[in-house]
Amino acid sequence: MTGGYLDAAGTPTQALLGEFKFVDASIGAFVRELKAKDLYDTTLIVITAKHGQSPIDPHLYVSQLINGTSPATLLSNAGYLPDSENTNMPPGGIGPTEDDVSLLWLKSAADTEPSVKILEQNASATGIALGQFYYGPSLALNYNDPTVDPRTPDIIVTPNVGVTYSGSTAKLAEHGGFAHDDTNVILLLSHSCFQPDTVRAAVGTAQVAPTILKALGINPWALSAVRAEGTSVLPAVQLK
Repeated sequence: MTGGYLDAAGTPTQALLGEFKFVDASIGAFVRELKAKDLYDTTLIVITAKHGQSPIDPHLYVSQLINGTSPATLLSNAGYLPDSENTNMPPGGIGPTEDDVSLLWLKSAADTEPSVKILEQNASATGIALGQFYYGPSLALNYNDPTVDPRTPDIIVTPNVGVTYSGSTAKLAEHGGFAHDDTNVILLLSHSCFQPDTVRAAVGTAQVAPTILKALGINPWALSAVRAEGTSVLPAVQLK
């Protein structure tokens, strides 16, 4: 059976609908067990996901490695990627880090500008279907300096919505990028004392952890990440 969604409105296929029903039944089993042990009234239930999938609309999906090329392929052929990231897979190499985003670690930071030039020259839909890329000052807005922190890629390439840098013919979507479908997930909180409501303010899954601490009667600022990033408790959560 083919999974995923049928259209941009998120109509599920029969396979995906079956998974929804399975998860729904599983949550119901948890709730019944909590009630049986007289714990339901004091339990905060949080339902979310660690990531989404892009694209939701299957008509937008394009595998660029099948129809064209990828950023890592171009830079490997130009000799700018180390063996560990090279698409030509030298002995001991693990290959590039690409799916619906391309993370590029170069042999040398000095190769950043010529690498960017190659990507710009191949930005069309028949090339890498470039949506946007981040390097230098734009990369530093969200990440550590790659010349100081080796975990940070020298260049991050985000393609047009629906494009993946994958050679798979079985995929319908991928995750790990910055697309809207990647980064928006369900977030549902339930407690016996809550009144049903929909919160339309911008929230994030990073707020789940401090919210759980507050529910347990622990100061959320006990978390180092909360102190460093100023992460707030989820809004409109009716905790006593």
